[in-house]
Formats: sequence, C-alpha cells, structure tokens
Amino acid sequence: MAADYMLEARGLTRRFGSLTAVRDLTLRIPRGEIYGLVGPDGAGKTTTLRLFCGLIDPDDGQALVDGINPSRAVHAVRDRIGYMPQRFGLYTDLSVEENLFFYADLFGMLGAERDRLMTDLLRMTRMEPFRKRLAGNLSGGMKQKLALMSTLLHKPEVLFLDEPTNGVDPVSRRDFWEILYRLVRDGLTVLLTTAYLDEAERCHRVGLMDRGRLILEDVPGRVRHALAERCYAVRQPEFATLRALGAFLRKRPGVLSAEASGQEIRAFLPPEQAYLDALRIDIEKAGFDGVSLQEAEPSLEDVFIALVRREDRLPISDTDNTLVGGAE
Repeated sequence: MAADYMLEARGLTRRFGSLTAVRDLTLRIPRGEIYGLVGPDGAGKTTTLRLFCGLIDPDDGQALVDGINPSRAVHAVRDRIGYMPQRFGLYTDLSVEENLFFYADLFGMLGAERDRLMTDLLRMTRMEPFRKRLAGNLSGGMKQKLALMSTLLHKPEVLFLDEPTNGVDPVSRRDFWEILYRLVRDGLTVLLTTAYLDEAERCHRVGLMDRGRLILEDVPGRVRHALAERCYAVRQPEFATLRALGAFLRKRPGVLSAEASGQEIRAFLPPEQAYLDALRIDIEKAGFDGVSLQEAEPSLEDVFIALVRREDRLPISDTDNTLVGGAE
C-alpha cells in the first residue's frame, strides 16, 4: 500500500559536531509535485537531500520515501530514487552514448529496454546529435542534461536534484525545466535545491530554509504575500546617497529589511500610514533629499531576504522549530 506522501520528514535532525545542519525538519511532499528548497549556503538543503537518499543517517527523526526509511532499508529506497549532485559526476573521456551505456549496465538495463529508454531520453533532451561527443567537450547545459539522463535510466519514482542549473545558460535552464515538467506529468516526484529565486517560482511549492530550519512553506504566489509588512521601493537619484539611506533605514525601528536592488532599495515596512508619515519626516530631517517611497509588488527574493534578516535576529535552540505559512 502506497504511503500518503511520496516524501516525508518527521522531526529530521542531523548534526556535524557542534553544527546542527538540519534542525527538527517536518516536511510532506505528495506524488507528482516539484518541491523547491531555497536557502543561503549552509542552510541545510544538501544535507536534507542526502538524508532522504540514505547517504547519511539522521541523529533524530526520520526521512521517509514512499513510507520507507532509508536508514533501515537503503537498498529498497535506492531502487526508487535518482540523485543528481551539484558536481558533474560522469566520465569526461567517454562519449554521451558511452556514459549512458555505462550507467545502464550499473542499473541492469539491457537490450531492447535500454535502447528504447536511451532513445527516448536523447530525444526528450534534444541530445541526439551529440551522442558521439565526449562528455568533457559538452557545454555546461549539455553536461547537466547528460547527468539527468543518467539519473533517469532506471526510471526512478523520485528525483533529487541539488542546484541542477547552477552555472547553466538561460536557454539550457529553460530546456531543463521543460524536461522536468514533462517527467512530473508522467508521475515523477521532484525535490530540488536552487539558488535562483526566479527558478523557485517554477516549483509547485517552495520551502525556505535558514540555519537548518524550514521557516516558510507555500506555493510561490502566496509566499510573496506571506509577510504582514509591506514592500516599498525606495528611490533616490544619487547612488552614494542611496547606500547611506539604506544604512539609515536598517537602523530604524520597525524596518524588517532594507536591501539594495539595482537603482532602488526594497524595504519591508509596517503597513500603518502613521508609521510611513513619521518615517518620511525622519528621512527628511536626516538630510536625505529627493527620496520617494512607493509600495511595490514583492518578489520571492524580496520576501526570502526579509525572512532571513528576521531569523538572524532570533536566537536558535535545538528544540526550536518555527514553521510559518502553508505547512500541512
């Protein structure tokens, strides 16, 4: 009998010495969903993937793949998953075709079944013209497509992708996502990490991680409006003055974040009109001329940075497990 969720974390915790990389993580991902974990370096994203894959064991809690605990039945789990790490792990002195043959042999895919699946994957990734090219001579985007094909050769039910398009050109990134959507329509479940906030917008749901904790989880559209504070675009024509204005705002009570974004500052401020009126007066008294504050639609990146700034001000204990937003 299938489990209620394809992936589930129950109080998942992993420590490395004095560092708690994943902290009391609770997570549920249904079948056929693309779930994106977003967070700064050291947030615990890669460790979470490795716990689900059974590459490391948790100190506390459980990671379940279709109800199976990889710490107890790692071989049963590995037959059902594909894991694509950050580093390109294929053989650069073998051709695309030779790499696929090699990994097909490892998975026990032989004969007509192997040839059919390889043909389908090469066609889906538009890599047919390059099957004889050495892997070491491929572009970054083609290498990622080859790594994905090798991961899919045994037809996994779950795909774990660790920053799969890091350093890949925009066209190849778009191709990669088209492939993922096609696979998910066929029933695959995907858990990925990404450093690209615009890429996280393409996921069905996103989880924002910081210091090993899940601090916000929801569909991307709702994440952008998860904060009580409102986002404002703060503009001033002189760049040096704008930087000084950002430092001034960050010291003001009630300002959740004030971060430079191109030629403006994106600031999260309390929504009350009285607060905004008082802030405008204080900005003018501080000697900042020509400043405009205009409410703006927040991006996922704006919200994420604001949440991280809020978390930076909070003490962390090993028993703390704050989870905001659409947790199930």
